[in-house]
Amino acid sequence: MDDAFTGAERDALYKAIFSRRDVRGQFLPDPIPEEVLRRILLAAHHAPSVGFMQPWNFLVITDPAVKARIHADFATANEEAANQFDGERRALYSRLKLEGIQEAPVNLLVTCDRERAGPVVLGRTHMPTMDLYSCVCAVQNLWLAARAEGLGVGWVSILHESALKAILGVPERIVPIAYLCVGRVSHFEATPELAIKGWRQRLDLDDLIFRDRWDNRDSPSD
Repeated sequence: MDDAFTGAERDALYKAIFSRRDVRGQFLPDPIPEEVLRRILLAAHHAPSVGFMQPWNFLVITDPAVKARIHADFATANEEAANQFDGERRALYSRLKLEGIQEAPVNLLVTCDRERAGPVVLGRTHMPTMDLYSCVCAVQNLWLAARAEGLGVGWVSILHESALKAILGVPERIVPIAYLCVGRVSHFEATPELAIKGWRQRLDLDDLIFRDRWDNRDSPSD
């Protein structure tokens, strides 16, 4: 296999990264072809994992009745979340659409089995959360592959973990990492929706880069 990227291949990768969006309200009802779903799951399965532990599982949800139960828990959790904000912030929060659970043809739960690789795992000996972070890499792989396939993805984190596990029959030892809504969309926003709605803007990259020591912002040209 030629491991060099052509200019067009490199540009396509960056296009997927910069045009990826957290989708909530643009889902179309079109089913996802099984071969396309398989490709994005395969991309997720090829994510990097510390110690090559591959601690993830992918629970695919298409049953409307199951999605309705998940959505009911979201509605409860979302009301609880709104009450944690004050004044205009709460009003703005209440106007945001923060999920597409019932609209998206596929919901997907990415989980972490923290016991899969045994009690001692290469690379996890001193940072025990590396298995959780490895699963997040799988989420990112899936998200970028989905964007390349023309699919939107929305991450729903306003859920009660205990309710999610009970509804889906997830074993106690398994940790839910990401509940995702996946499907074709009417369009992708040019910029993140939360920025459009005035919730938060993208931070300046230069404010986030340090060199050699925390809070040292000297650039190479200084």
